[in-house]
Amino acid sequence: MRRLLGVAAALVDSELVPGDVALEDGVVAAVGLPVGSGGLAVPGFVDLQVNGYAGVDFLTSDAEEWAVAARAMARDGVTAYVANLITSSFDLITRSVQVGGEVVAEGEPGAARCLGVHLEGPFLAPRRRGTHPLRHLREPDRSLLEPVLAAGPVVGVTIAPELPRAVGLITWLSSTRVLVSLGHSDATAEQAHDGFDAGARAVTHVFNGMSQPTSRAPGLTGVALARDDVAVQMICDGVHLAPETAALVVAAAGSRFVLVTDALSAAGAPDGRYRLGDVEVTKADGRARNDDGRLAGSVLSMPGAVRNAIAAGATIEQAVAAATTRPAALLGRSDLGRLRPGDRADVAVLDDSLEVAATYVAGVPVQ
Repeated sequence: MRRLLGVAAALVDSELVPGDVALEDGVVAAVGLPVGSGGLAVPGFVDLQVNGYAGVDFLTSDAEEWAVAARAMARDGVTAYVANLITSSFDLITRSVQVGGEVVAEGEPGAARCLGVHLEGPFLAPRRRGTHPLRHLREPDRSLLEPVLAAGPVVGVTIAPELPRAVGLITWLSSTRVLVSLGHSDATAEQAHDGFDAGARAVTHVFNGMSQPTSRAPGLTGVALARDDVAVQMICDGVHLAPETAALVVAAAGSRFVLVTDALSAAGAPDGRYRLGDVEVTKADGRARNDDGRLAGSVLSMPGAVRNAIAAGATIEQAVAAATTRPAALLGRSDLGRLRPGDRADVAVLDDSLEVAATYVAGVPVQ
């Protein structure tokens, strides 16, 4: 069945194309049709870092509960996501990776698709661990990681490059096409360069949980902003980054910044108490903190991240690309994050305030 979206324009390969969009048989059938009543069609958002959503914590939930989170994300315009697992026991991480494999294999109609799992730890620097439990941190060890990778679809790993044997592990992971990101790190500039030269291609939530730049010691943050071969992931929620800092990232990284939410179970849910793996968190006043007062993930939605990036100086084309084509490209997924005739019909329709008015997954409207 052919479906017209009724929009006034669409973002196609980061170009604003006036006119309506037609979907048919699960793909984009046409763009640039006679103008509809209003709104903007964009590719469905791709979120590379989601700990949970709508009351569901991926580390401690089963496949049915993951589906609840995936449906809620889809209502907020996300059509594909990577489940983020923070540092925990290897038994719990392995079990969660297995659940991720079930979810990837089965899918869920009318819901965001799980693309795999990202391991945010346990090979992190203790001084920069943030809310990650200290007791579960480990030094890099391939023998510890191999059983986890064998358990299911691990597509990304965050590592602190200054730890013993980290560079060798980065080289090996990169050779297996796992996306390695540097983060939760106290690395010097030299150690950061070593990690990127070994194959790391991104930095996890820039400025947060990492060494900061000074005039003569740029740290991991400065190196990530300066290198033109590094994707700079940022949590643009007005909490993790001050508005001026977000503007700095947009200006310095340009076409390299990637929006992630780092959302946890409290996102898309009322204020209250929630879990992030082993960590108890409280959501209040638009942020989530653990019992020590540390920020613990975010309560950000992806359309909120897009709006905040625009407020930080990005164009709408840049901001949408940072939430669609760029994260998809990091995973080597040319089938995601695009809105051209023939592409899979994963589409978000935004109103004039850039709020999500409708979402389509493979051409099917999300309820």
